[in-house]
Amino acid sequence: MSINPKIIFVTGGTVSWLGKWVVTASISKLLQSSGLKVWVLKMDPYLQVDAWTMSPYEHGECYVTKDGWETDLDLWNYERFLGISLTKDNNITTWQVYLNVIEKERAGEYLWQTVQIIPHITNEIKDRILKVAKNYDITVVEVWWTVWDIESAPFLEAIRQFKRDLWRNNVFYIHLALLLELNFSWEIKTKPIQHTIIKLREYWISADMLICRTWKDMDNKIKDKISMLCDIDKDKVIEWKNVSTIYEVPEKLREQNVGNIILDYFWFKNKTDLTWWNQKVSKIKNPKREVNILLVWKYTKFDDTYKSVLEAFIHAWASLETKVNVILLESDKIIEDKSILEKISFDWIIVPGWFWWRGVEGMIEIVKYAREHNIPFLGICLWMQVAVIEYARNVCWLKNANSSEFNKNTEHKVIDIMNEQKSIKQKWWTMRLGAYDAILSKDSFIRQLYWQDVIVERHRHRYEVNPNYHNILEQAWLQISWKSPDNRLVEFIELKENKYFVATQAHPEFNSSLESPHPLFVWLVKSCIN
Repeated sequence: MSINPKIIFVTGGTVSWLGKWVVTASISKLLQSSGLKVWVLKMDPYLQVDAWTMSPYEHGECYVTKDGWETDLDLWNYERFLGISLTKDNNITTWQVYLNVIEKERAGEYLWQTVQIIPHITNEIKDRILKVAKNYDITVVEVWWTVWDIESAPFLEAIRQFKRDLWRNNVFYIHLALLLELNFSWEIKTKPIQHTIIKLREYWISADMLICRTWKDMDNKIKDKISMLCDIDKDKVIEWKNVSTIYEVPEKLREQNVGNIILDYFWFKNKTDLTWWNQKVSKIKNPKREVNILLVWKYTKFDDTYKSVLEAFIHAWASLETKVNVILLESDKIIEDKSILEKISFDWIIVPGWFWWRGVEGMIEIVKYAREHNIPFLGICLWMQVAVIEYARNVCWLKNANSSEFNKNTEHKVIDIMNEQKSIKQKWWTMRLGAYDAILSKDSFIRQLYWQDVIVERHRHRYEVNPNYHNILEQAWLQISWKSPDNRLVEFIELKENKYFVATQAHPEFNSSLESPHPLFVWLVKSCIN
């Protein structure tokens, strides 16, 4: 436990979506590589309780921590860089902060005080950071949005106060901003960076390091100018250009001495070492072979809606030195043209989870095609339910079998909500969220992949395979290879006669990382190589 917690705050300016999470994760990886205990937090100033109701088109997919908290995608980004498991405590939202202050006020903890943003809200923010930071050598905190957004104001004020609470030499401020290039004159303009630094100083925060998002090399002239006008040492004006894979960013920052600058600032004698990490990155950049995956998706405007699945491919890619070419197909296209699969060249099919009925009939056709043509197939979350529906209809001859989520009046509800949940009115409370144990069948293919009898995977769903149909499905040779400890809930199905036909109710992609690729994705790629 650290007596004087050391905290790095990462803020953003100019525009959003520059990649603060990449900076946060990469710097954390650099520091972790030196042997220090490093932890990461994300502060989200939005007013939602969590990320459950937010649009995937705006925020990417909704991530689930092991303790069942639905968060912004960035928390999984931290996990896959650092090989750690985060919890609810690693995500601080405006709702959490204000609700706790209001509950304290109602309980009489602020008697005779006027409850205000300062000090009550800012103290609550600081308490939540310190609750975690005291247990680690360094804690890196990402402040969402930009310094211009009004929602960020209480959070920026709170991180300013830390330089007084912990002393200045225990706090390090990193600012990420856009180095603008005018495409009509090809000039690089530093003025936006100057203004965002000025805005940061309005909160009495002076950046210790400035990371410039740029598409061109920064020459000495540009660095000198930024250093002088922003009052930041030249060696702490850092260039961040596009790279072929985000996993290169830690090394690009190391080459500019970022890790050692921070370690020296905090008086650590450790030195960074990314040797093993860079070996993995080299395998991504220099694959020995290629395979084509057909990814069937629903939210087609934004790749980040399936970011964790796409990254799990890359983890398998690095493990097997096999490039994974992703071919995207919108599920509704199958309904419009059932022969479309014959026109696409692919080695295997994967289908990530989603909610609700749109595109489901097309999904059923895809599952049928993969099953009948013995094409390696991995279905996630809703797609396990769809695979059960397809099997029930076409193999078990249960006409019009369906999920009660899609058709409440269907004769065969092979997918249904559990009886104990049917009386619950608030949908969130019917969700199965977080990590759950599961028992693997001894003779199952899945057991061979995991090499364990009991495994833990994360969930985010509401409906289940109806227990009334378990025997019917298994008698028709659909193997239910993984159940919950009480033997009621189906977690995995597989078809032994197929080369690779697996579907899971869980989200295995949430447990994949570069250092520990998930076996389901690794073996899926292997099935295409062999």
